[in-house]
Amino acid sequence: MSKHVVIVGPEGGAESVPSTLVQDYLKRRSEREYAELERVEAVKARGVVPECCGGAIPVAPARGAFRVFEPVGLYPAGEADHVARPSGYRGRKAMQLADAFDVMEAKAARHGKAAPFTPSQVSMGRHYRDLVERYLSAGVRCSSLESVAQSGGSSGGEFIDAVLRDREEIEMLRRRIGSGAAIVVRRHRPSQRGSRSTIFDQRLVDMVCIEELTMTEILKAHKWSVDRKYVRDLKKALADALDRMG
Repeated sequence: MSKHVVIVGPEGGAESVPSTLVQDYLKRRSEREYAELERVEAVKARGVVPECCGGAIPVAPARGAFRVFEPVGLYPAGEADHVARPSGYRGRKAMQLADAFDVMEAKAARHGKAAPFTPSQVSMGRHYRDLVERYLSAGVRCSSLESVAQSGGSSGGEFIDAVLRDREEIEMLRRRIGSGAAIVVRRHRPSQRGSRSTIFDQRLVDMVCIEELTMTEILKAHKWSVDRKYVRDLKKALADALDRMG
């Protein structure tokens, strides 16, 4: 004989249903609640601040990936010498938002591999990013360069000169990158890579340095098949472009 459970509705009506259905429902609801709890905990874990950085930094899951580093300063040692020592507030370490280079380096370290890019290549990529961001944000100060010049004082002309210098350097770096695609990227046939969309060197540099995308994300954005050999070739193409820029 199967057991039944009587369910009373809000209007007083009663209905008899097999107990197995009730148990299945409760089990599914419990699984959904547990999965949601795990998701929420995973989101919170991404925003947890390491103890070495202190408790003044708020927990912020939307902050994104970050890296922890030791601030270092130069302190006098004698009359004419200096020594490098940790300079964090109250001996604490600091946090910095991780860019695409940090993410790719951390992934390589997890797999026991060397960093995919040299320090000079990473420095060049970040310098290019800072140049572009500073140039694009120059209009925040005023709606036009003419109005800055009319605001009076010598600071207006200096500001315009700085903006023009940034633009000239950006154009020079982009000429060094070139308008084509690296040989290592062109040699893959569309029938192999799963797409006819070519990844140009300029677009590759912008997506990594400015948009902070990894190689896998770039392949997906161009509808390429995600394959280790494509990732390797994209890294080589980016490294060569950064070397040309430097």
